[in-house]
Amino acid sequence: MIKYAQASTVTVSLLRTDVGVRIQISDDGVGGADPAGGSGLRGLADRVEALDGRLTVSSPPGAGTTVTAELPCRTTTGG
Repeated sequence: MIKYAQASTVTVSLLRTDVGVRIQISDDGVGGADPAGGSGLRGLADRVEALDGRLTVSSPPGAGTTVTAELPCRTTTGG
């Protein structure tokens, strides 16, 4: 994201949900990222989907970019 975004700030968050994990990366760059326009975001989406996950991209022009990956994750308990 930094390579093209001209961002000064990037935020990364990881959240455990009822069904898995949500990883979100946001920047304050120029926005306008298009998952269909190149191999980078499409490749990332392919990898997330291979794990039965979902990738979303929000990138309005001039308003930064947020990429969110939601991955299923089964937890185990010891005992």
